[in-house]
Parts: sequence; structure tokens; C-alpha cells
Amino acid sequence: MRTIIIAEAGVNHNGNIETAMKLIKKAAEAGADFVKFQTFKADSLVSKKAKKAKYQLSAENSDEKDQYTMLKKLEIPLDWYPILINCCKKNGIKFLSTGFDEKSIDYLNSLNMSYIKIPSGEITNLPYLIHVAKKQKKIIISTGMCHEYEIKRALDVLIQYGISREMISVLHCNTEYPTPMKDVNLKAMLAIKNNLDVEIGYSDHTLGIEVPIAAVALGAKIIEKHFTLDRNLPGPDHSASLEPEELKVMVEAIRNIELATSGSGIKEPSESEIKNSTIVRKSIHLNKSLSKGHIICEEDIIALRPGDGISPIEWNTILGKKLKKEKKQFDKLFYSDFK
Repeated sequence: MRTIIIAEAGVNHNGNIETAMKLIKKAAEAGADFVKFQTFKADSLVSKKAKKAKYQLSAENSDEKDQYTMLKKLEIPLDWYPILINCCKKNGIKFLSTGFDEKSIDYLNSLNMSYIKIPSGEITNLPYLIHVAKKQKKIIISTGMCHEYEIKRALDVLIQYGISREMISVLHCNTEYPTPMKDVNLKAMLAIKNNLDVEIGYSDHTLGIEVPIAAVALGAKIIEKHFTLDRNLPGPDHSASLEPEELKVMVEAIRNIELATSGSGIKEPSESEIKNSTIVRKSIHLNKSLSKGHIICEEDIIALRPGDGISPIEWNTILGKKLKKEKKQFDKLFYSDFK
């Protein structure tokens, strides 16, 4: 199965539609399957007194002191969506956006997206989960800050309201930007699969591309990764995002890992290496010139390349055999040489 790669533009458009369209084009050029934005109204998401996270406070050129002011500037106006979706179609990439409130979910549902994406912060929001479930669409759910029992509880709600387990993909996630490597805990992704019986993926906030590639090797079916046009741009998420060329390298690496892990699982020579067998392996040769009728002993033979004669694994079967013709030093031995 091909891994779904979601290039997370998020709020890295910085409130500029031209930047948003450039992000779409770069995600398509990198080979991602989806480009994803974030849909919210600050008034429905956060109180005006909510403090910013530490990583948001440290963001380059960030002068907002609270979440509300920061997020208000990053809302996507409704008249952007037809333009962004058309841009996606022109560039051969699918559009996706995370809805952070019920009204946003309603609007996004009207756009006929392939999935509804539930962000980490809403996994404990019962009215939101019920509202999403009633849309009867495939769901991707991020699990940052979660205990496993909280994921199970959210899944129980979705299933209770008509979503089948097969319609749900759960992304292991850590919401620290950037996530320290010691906190990735990638094995938890496998625990989610084994304990909750759902399709798994990974939403990555580490620096670099190593962890999402490792996640695919471990069985992730969806990868989500933030990207930006330039890490030095102002805004909360740019510094922990990939730049376009890095995104492209990550996508290529994931596609390579898909090929590398797609074999039969049976240990056998591959089609490409069969030709190397006679070149690299050895066969039994004579260590000295011998006359007709000589009885082969240990000192008479040696294993040398190429390997198109008698294999050295048959060494003991040659000992004691009688030559039926004269052979020169370093001649290769064949069973036809013996009486």
C-alpha cells in the first residue's frame, strides 16, 4: 500500500493567499499526495486571554503576546477556498484542511474532502467528536499529548456514532515544536496499532526527515509533515518546518522505503543479484597438477572464484574420488572428472 504523504502547510501562509498558492505548488512539486491547511475562527477556538505556547513565543519576529491575536491573523477567509482548491487541481495535488470547530467542520465537509482531520487538541472534545462522526466520512486523528486510554475513548465515541474502525486512521504525534528525539517514542505508534486495531500513521514535528522515514519502515500508512517556503519567515510554525527541497527529499526517501519493504518476505536471491552468484562465490579447483587415476585428498584442492563448478559446500564429497583424466594446477573440478 502506498503511504499517504500530507504536506502540512498549516498556518505557514502567514495570511497571504499568494504564499498559500506557492505552498501548494511546492508540495505538488515535492510529490506529496495532499497539501493541508488549518481552518478555524479565532473566536471559536481560543479565549482572548489564552497564553501562547513556549515555541510560539520564541518564533522569529513574533510580536503577539497571546494566542488570540496570533491566530486571528492566520485565519483563512472563506473566499480563499475555491481559489486554493482550484490551485490544487491545476497542480495535481489533493486539498485538505483541519477544522478546529464545528462550523469549520461543516464548511469543510461541503468541499467534499477525502478525510476529516481531527487535531490533537480536540481529541478530548466530546461535542466536536460527535459532530465529526455524524458526517460519516473517513477520519484522520492526531494524538499529541494523549494517553492511550484517551485515544480509545475518542475512538469509542466515533464508533458509537456510526464510524467503522476501518474508516479511522490514528497518527502518533508529539506537539512540541520541534520535538526532541528522545520524546518521539515511535514504538507508541505500534502500540496504537496492536492495542486499538486501527490503521496507523505519524504526524511529525521533529527537525529533519529521519523520523517520518523510520515511521514508514515500521508500518505508518500516513505521514504528515509541516513545511514552509522559508524557515526564517515570521510565524509560529516556520522554524520547525521543512523547506521545499527537504520535503522533496523526504518524499523520495519514503517512496524508496516503500519499495525496500515491499518484498515477499522469503529469503531468496533477487532477480538483480542472481548474475553475481558465479562471480562472487567459489568453486573447487586443483591446488596442484594431478595425473589420471589420482585419489583426491585435502591437500589437492582449493576454493577459488568463479563459482560455476562444484560448490565448496560439497568439499567432503570430492575427497577420495579418483580422477579419470590428467588435470592442471588451478583447473576447475566437475563431477564428470571422476570415475
